[in-house]
Amino acid sequence: MGMRLSKASRIVAGVMLAAALFPGNFAAAGAAGASSAGKPAQSQVYNQELFKIHVVDAETGRGIPAVELKTTNNIRYYTDSAGNVAFDEPGLMKQTVFFHISSHGYEVPADMFGYRGQAVDVTPGGNVTIQMNRINLAERLYRVTGQGIYRDTVMLGETPPIEEPLLNGKVMGQDSVQTIKYKNKLYWFWGDTDRPSYPLGNFRVTGATSKLPEQGLDLDVGVDLDYITREDGFAKSLVPPLPDGANIAWIFGLMTVKDNNGEERLLAAYSTHDPNPRSFGILIFNDEKQEFEQLVQFPGTSDWRYAGMGGQGTYYEDGGKGYYIFTQYEYPNIRVEAKMDAIVDYTQYEYFTPLAPGTTYAGANTQLERDAEGKLVWGWKKNTQMLTQEKEKELIGLGLIKADDERYFQLKDVDSGDEVQIAQSSVEWNEYRHSYVMIGQEKFGKTSLLGEIWFSEAPAPNGPWKSAKKIITHDEYSFYNPSQHEYFIKDGGRYLYFEATFTNTFTNAPAMPRYNYNQMMYKLDLANPELNLAPPEGPELTELAQGKAITASSSESSHPAADANDGNGQTRWASDSSDPQWIQVDLGTTSPISRVKLDWEVAYGKAYKIQVSDDGQSWTDVYSTTSGDGGTDIVNFDEITARYVRMYGTQRGTMYGYSLWEFKVFGRN
Repeated sequence: MGMRLSKASRIVAGVMLAAALFPGNFAAAGAAGASSAGKPAQSQVYNQELFKIHVVDAETGRGIPAVELKTTNNIRYYTDSAGNVAFDEPGLMKQTVFFHISSHGYEVPADMFGYRGQAVDVTPGGNVTIQMNRINLAERLYRVTGQGIYRDTVMLGETPPIEEPLLNGKVMGQDSVQTIKYKNKLYWFWGDTDRPSYPLGNFRVTGATSKLPEQGLDLDVGVDLDYITREDGFAKSLVPPLPDGANIAWIFGLMTVKDNNGEERLLAAYSTHDPNPRSFGILIFNDEKQEFEQLVQFPGTSDWRYAGMGGQGTYYEDGGKGYYIFTQYEYPNIRVEAKMDAIVDYTQYEYFTPLAPGTTYAGANTQLERDAEGKLVWGWKKNTQMLTQEKEKELIGLGLIKADDERYFQLKDVDSGDEVQIAQSSVEWNEYRHSYVMIGQEKFGKTSLLGEIWFSEAPAPNGPWKSAKKIITHDEYSFYNPSQHEYFIKDGGRYLYFEATFTNTFTNAPAMPRYNYNQMMYKLDLANPELNLAPPEGPELTELAQGKAITASSSESSHPAADANDGNGQTRWASDSSDPQWIQVDLGTTSPISRVKLDWEVAYGKAYKIQVSDDGQSWTDVYSTTSGDGGTDIVNFDEITARYVRMYGTQRGTMYGYSLWEFKVFGRN
């Protein structure tokens, strides 16, 4: 933040604020202390009714799961999947209690000290409803797996919407879901699964079945999972020991095909580990044993030609044939004909690529296929290596893919033009959008390494993927391996449901009790106008400010102006705590510019201007606001030529100064 209070000044400021907010309570507390008599409360038998805290989405009124409520002495509570907390804290009943309130993708307004929370009069048997504003475009619905999904709802004596709200299949945590419709049921499979009785659980795939939507399953309400269990009730290992002897087995890319007898069979690509990769191949589900059996093991462990190294599988038709397409290399760029004999033969897999047939990626020596007119030939080719987003970008930088060549994986933020790097994705046809829709997990995101989720669409499952909109954000928490639920698309595809693994893995964040390492369900309304992916008109813009000379009206010693354009989203500029303040960048030469991106820290500008200048002395306003609310501001304006660009703040949004993680300027070189 822009200012740091000393311990003494924080105490004084806090007392002044509390006295201003709760003068009656302070007086009452003093009177009670002066006249109290009798047996001390600490030695009395404690038997109080619960106090219900219900946290809801201000837009929909639905309870929000995974909201943290923290008291001033750091006691933390987390809402269950109905948005409930059953509060029963000895010493805090019949008190006014301030709760700091936070949740990934949701917020409550900050007060003058930057605190986001609410003071609540806690009474035995009472209740309060607290609204949070949703930042995410997608709405968080509930936790699908794990212990205590509706714990607090049950404690409050209310009826939960699922049959097993407390512990199902003795599952404490589950990683990376795969789902498929098979023989009139929906089958669910997960990777590593935790149990209550020991820190090590099941590392050879677990599974469950549920009803289908036409049988009464409604993803707005929840999922009643019927786990495939062993005798002691814990979820059964569904991949028995294989010839490779590895202890860990994962499955990906579920497929259903007809066997030689015309019977529907369930297949899955698999990988085994110990912990390094041991083998890849294809499994087949034994309906009688309710477990998988090996169908084929592919040779080697490092071949890019194999399916089963990660991602989701999607069925689609092309040229009159049915195919399964896989997202293990970020985007859907591997496919195989949906026939048993093709799936088990790795030489029959095809790869979407512009490389010359039969070649592999070789950096500057990569051979590309071009037609007689010099046009780059993208297509499905056997035994020819696919391109990832990174490899395609490298070939563009090398000049091998030219400016007028088609590009398939260079995904950009539709608002800022920033590159969006995809780690994993789930792609399905959507009738409402009349396109293939991607739910993509970003890698190296601004607020979380693997926790940001994006929406994109394309005319074919292989792309081209060009523009994306962020729909979920996490603050230093992972949300990986997303999976769309194609069987639950409502109202002609308008409402889309998806889930992913919610975990602190790959972060420094503490694990959220009950929620960590489990599946969280989200809902996205595809009619939301913010999902319009038409990029701003005009030429493609370039970020011009990074590394350029930058100055400010004032700076904290540990947060200089240069931290706002150093290309590191974890460093920031912070000003003194007064108005006005400014930060300006010298682009080095006059350039046509039309966009500025401001990524605010907690200390944001409520009223500010974007100004431009040719000499750094005389300024022209190109944008102004008096209603800034922090977060990320994308400011678009009519193209203008200028050398200097500055943010000129006239009213702070908090008691602190102004602070920016990033100050970016976009234009044409």
